[in-house]
Amino acid sequence: MAPFILLIVSFLIFRFIGFFGLSYLDDWETSLRIAIALMFLFTAAAHWGKRRQDLIKMVPPALPNPDFIVTMTGILEIVGSIGLLIPITSSIASVGLAFLLIVMFPANIRAARKEITIGGRPSTPLFPRIILQIIFLTAVIFVG
Repeated sequence: MAPFILLIVSFLIFRFIGFFGLSYLDDWETSLRIAIALMFLFTAAAHWGKRRQDLIKMVPPALPNPDFIVTMTGILEIVGSIGLLIPITSSIASVGLAFLLIVMFPANIRAARKEITIGGRPSTPLFPRIILQIIFLTAVIFVG
């Protein structure tokens, strides 16, 4: 839920700043693109922090080397975030992040079904998690 809150709050802050004079943020698409980049940087940080072991537990057991998968998805989130911020690469970054969200979704389903805790807190239940995933996916595609 924290990534969703960060996405919404940062988007509103950027729109507010744009409304009051910073022309770069004067349109919703730029504000949303930066907010999405921040959200992915925030989620990427968990790939190396205290939550890393929880993310490794989320990886479906059929996949080999969950430690490597968590590292690579974190790197891809960072690269995608940076790519969103560069006009010439924002479209490809959008597609890449959308694909990443889809590929990682089975891990989110596993976390919800197995009630895996993340940072000591219960993971988001499946239905709200599906809604959040649709929102994230829509936002990422929208800015591409």
